[in-house]
Amino acid sequence: MQRYPPITTPIRPNTQGAVARREDDWRTWAELRLKVAGLPPDITTQELWACFSRHGSVAQIDIMEDSRGTRDGVARITFGPPPQRPFWGINPFFVNLRRGIRAAVRLSLETPRRTFYHPSPVNSQIKYPEIMVSYVSDGRSPYTDMLDQTLLADSLDFGFMHDPQTMMAMHTITSDEQAGIRFKQSMLHRETVVEFRIDVNGQSELFRLTIPFAHLDTISRVDNGDDKGVELVVSLPTPPRFFRKLDEKDTHEAKARYWCENDAWYRQTDITHFPADLKTSPVTLKKSSPIIDIGRWTTYRLRFRMTEETRTLFLRIGQALRDYNISIQEMPGFNVAPHGEPPVWKYIDQPVPASSRPNNTLEDLLSEERVPLLAFAVRYQLEVCISQGFLNEHNLSRDFVDRLMNMEPTKAQDLLEYVANLGKRMFEPMELFNLKIIKGSASRPPIPQYCAYVRSATVTPSTIYFNTPTIEISNRVIRYYAEYADRFLRVRFTDEKVEGKIYSTDKDTMDEVFTRVKRTLRNGITIGDRHYEFLAFGNSQFRENGAYFFAPLPHLQPRHIRSWMGNFDEIPYVAQYAARLGQCFSTTRAIGTRTTIREVEDEERNGYVFTDGVGKISPFLAQLITHELGIVRTSAEPPSIFQFRMGGCKGILAIAPDSNRQEITIRRSQYKFAARHEGLEIIRWSQFAAANLNRQIIVVLSALGVPDDIFIEKQKAQLANLELAMTDEKIALTMLQKDIDPNQMTLALAGMILDGFQKVREPFLMSLLRLWRAWSIKYLKEKARITLRDGAFLLGCVDETATLKGHFDNAPPAKDFEDKVRELPEVFVQLSKGPKDEPSIILGPMILARNPSLHPGDIRIVRGVDVPALRHLKDVVVVPQTGDRPIVNMCSGGDLDGDDYLVIWDKELLPHEWNHPPMDFTPAQKIPLGRLVTPDDLTSFFVTYMKNDNLSRIAVAHLAFADFMEEGVKSDKCLKLAELHSTAVDYTKSGVPARMTRDLNPAKWPHFMEKQNRPRENIYRSRKVLGKLFDQVERVDFVPNFAAHFDDRILVAYKHNRKTLEEAIILKRQYDAAMRRIMAQHAIKTEFEVWSTFVMGHSKASNDYKFHEEIGRISMALKDRFRALCYEKAGGKEFKVLGPFVAAMYTVTMEEICEAVANAEARGIGEANMTAAGMPMMSFPWLFQGVLGKIANGAPG
Repeated sequence: MQRYPPITTPIRPNTQGAVARREDDWRTWAELRLKVAGLPPDITTQELWACFSRHGSVAQIDIMEDSRGTRDGVARITFGPPPQRPFWGINPFFVNLRRGIRAAVRLSLETPRRTFYHPSPVNSQIKYPEIMVSYVSDGRSPYTDMLDQTLLADSLDFGFMHDPQTMMAMHTITSDEQAGIRFKQSMLHRETVVEFRIDVNGQSELFRLTIPFAHLDTISRVDNGDDKGVELVVSLPTPPRFFRKLDEKDTHEAKARYWCENDAWYRQTDITHFPADLKTSPVTLKKSSPIIDIGRWTTYRLRFRMTEETRTLFLRIGQALRDYNISIQEMPGFNVAPHGEPPVWKYIDQPVPASSRPNNTLEDLLSEERVPLLAFAVRYQLEVCISQGFLNEHNLSRDFVDRLMNMEPTKAQDLLEYVANLGKRMFEPMELFNLKIIKGSASRPPIPQYCAYVRSATVTPSTIYFNTPTIEISNRVIRYYAEYADRFLRVRFTDEKVEGKIYSTDKDTMDEVFTRVKRTLRNGITIGDRHYEFLAFGNSQFRENGAYFFAPLPHLQPRHIRSWMGNFDEIPYVAQYAARLGQCFSTTRAIGTRTTIREVEDEERNGYVFTDGVGKISPFLAQLITHELGIVRTSAEPPSIFQFRMGGCKGILAIAPDSNRQEITIRRSQYKFAARHEGLEIIRWSQFAAANLNRQIIVVLSALGVPDDIFIEKQKAQLANLELAMTDEKIALTMLQKDIDPNQMTLALAGMILDGFQKVREPFLMSLLRLWRAWSIKYLKEKARITLRDGAFLLGCVDETATLKGHFDNAPPAKDFEDKVRELPEVFVQLSKGPKDEPSIILGPMILARNPSLHPGDIRIVRGVDVPALRHLKDVVVVPQTGDRPIVNMCSGGDLDGDDYLVIWDKELLPHEWNHPPMDFTPAQKIPLGRLVTPDDLTSFFVTYMKNDNLSRIAVAHLAFADFMEEGVKSDKCLKLAELHSTAVDYTKSGVPARMTRDLNPAKWPHFMEKQNRPRENIYRSRKVLGKLFDQVERVDFVPNFAAHFDDRILVAYKHNRKTLEEAIILKRQYDAAMRRIMAQHAIKTEFEVWSTFVMGHSKASNDYKFHEEIGRISMALKDRFRALCYEKAGGKEFKVLGPFVAAMYTVTMEEICEAVANAEARGIGEANMTAAGMPMMSFPWLFQGVLGKIANGAPG
């Protein structure tokens, strides 16, 4: 096997899993580990570090515990690199403890268990050292040289690209013997690392920046001749992570049993001359007094002296980087411009008297008020372009600002929105004024009544990004304050742009990041002349680390808005107070119909509320709501359940035939606080969605006795059908009509097939089918998302008739199988469309579960029965109000205020073990504050949640242990993690965080979890069910079908006049721009993903399930908005006027695509290489898929 570079020290054969070496070759090891025995039980990592750091560089300390969590007096000390002298031969060895006490211990050298080489991703026979560094030979062995010696760069410049060939260097660091600049490649962690020192307030501090290989595509090389050396230029679109090293002795926790050198590296948000000023400063795009603006200066130049050794190493590093698709390219003509201050801030921040503005009114002249130079909407959009990197303030001149100032504000805003929509850097901003720009959102075309234009910002550790206003479904607060809607700012806190969510940590290394979040919430955000202050956060927003800010007016402050929202003074708990505020920010649609309210009591027993969150609504009122919201139904009946908000009430409303015409029945459990606003608002409604397995459900079912082959065969069949569906209409229809997603988009695709678009290979439909297949396969691979024909994903509600039998703790033992089934708790499930397209009631034993299910008792076996008095309820699961404990509470602690439940009646999936004892989901005791809750309490709660949000870490650890441990989810570790997960879920209600101890962090990871940054020794090939399922699936790429022929049935249906075609072109450009804004904001690559909601990849700020819901709302708002504009242009909704206009929309889309395809083919680009980014958009006419279907099938008129 080839090793690269070669090792000259001989290595013995592998024995017992360890890498066997001679005892005297320890100097060549990359790291050295000592076992220390005989330690007192209260020894600390700080004491061990203080003792052993005198002998070398301590990389890791691990104080061992037995299986009961008791310390056994043993620790392992890892040095990296090895110490200079073999001091471990001294026994006994003395360790200094607190109070001057010394302890005698025994030391022993442990043999390395890994080789510290990493295989090339291109050729597994080639091995790279885990750390590739430049080195200067000092006569030691080549192995040690490779891993320990670093070439010092002569200098390091921080700046940005002023033009394609010129870097403006804003700060330069030079190297000397005391302060070296180290440049290395970590093949283990797949990242480039640069270490350097900076003087901050007279003190030399060591910093590090890390750039993941995934964020690099090119490194530029500038040769200055052999005498002058070589330069490497790295220019990034987004900031890397920066760290500062603290004194290692100060980074130990008192009771911790583990420490590593990374605990001394603290994440940084600012490198500034005056750190104390940050405490009171608002967040702005332009930072004051930075030494290095780490969020904006993202081009780096390293200069090296060239020697034979460095030249050889550059070649080796180049080969390694190429294996990760990173090229090192020559950059002729590269220049460096000296540091300069951009004058544009002075121009746009400088207020001018009203009398000096053109076209002033008499009121302007008489007023003494000074107004900003740019209208706020223009200033905001300018900061969008600068913050996103599309414009750079150093390229903006006074002429540019003057041109913007002299334009109509809406036209100036459209111009800047055009820049943002292009999504790329503009080095010559003045050229924009020569372009013909179409109207954008600044021109404010009509939008649906339930929507609003929303400005938003993303605050990262190092900078802030502003986003072009987008149309979103509004909430109660924004609707009430509609005249001030432009003063709201939706803010989300994330890691750097490509990193996604800020994850919790049990260390202090992220404290500066959380401090920046708190500063932002406390000090606000300033844009031009507006200062935005913290207002509140919605409950979903809170879980995604988001909040609303508001720019106050003299008569309207954030406290006034919070006061209008409701009376919360009686709530003594910060978590509950925040949750009640959050109710007002739920994404809802207001209902104009008047209602009457009736109040009834809950059904309570044994400390449980069986009717928690369930109210009732009359069939008449449900029908009015269905009509008002335009809910599309396959029958004349309204949905059976509506999830709602009304004043301070929340939960669901289920249709009750005995309710009066406009009556709503509310239970006490639904009333949360007193609110001024009492209108009815709808969040969503019940509808059928397909049942899908996932990894958590599968490992629980496996532990309960379902054989692996059952899952494997179901996945195999699904993969085969996905392949056949691309060409077989019957199979495609069957799958799409059964595997219905929560956004009901598979039904839309099925309708297009029924209209004959698959038969003619229409390009948009064929692209959507390809996407649906790729999306389905992606989630089979990554989530084991196996779709079940005999199952559903439904909203839950309670049996108001009290007929269904509930769960009883002391039920008598079953005599036989029939008796066992009869004793099961009962549910009622009726599908609106069964196997024969008629309502169907599901009978017999079935699975009832809720996502996520981690505990073996989370999956309940129940019995479906027919209750005639409940037959008015369809596409919901009705559960009993009788029994000792609600069965939904046993399903992962669920309730009935809007939770969805997985119902599976597939007999093959019924486990051998039924109804394992459930977990106790009683929430932790809440601690009252003892005084009124303040905004500062809310913001502190927000930051504390971010720091302690271990939900995903717990779930990932649970999955790893479920695979690794022989008992699976029944193992002690998994049961403990399931309890922690429940605590973490309840944090938003209780305020009690779930603290994850280190023994619950897995040491081994199954291969299907794809932990690519872990050492190979920590990855094993899983032989359990999830490993088998993972290996069965191969991912496929989504390639749109641009080259297919458009449907002649539509193209020849009408003769279009030029005016109609031009109006269609104008609307298409506006639609395309709005679509691109959504794609840019959420890092989605194609319009097909937004239109269908089958998103292959997105920004990591939300998890996939939540984002599927979110993009569904966004896509619906986009479609509704442009349908309304098309109705206006067409002259109505009737087919006779709308049909010709929709056909014109299809025609202009075809012309754009065909022209682009011809141009691509002329350049030798085949269909497989036609990327969505380089092609026109295709989805515009499919706003009216039903109308297109009518035209294609020759509808009259």
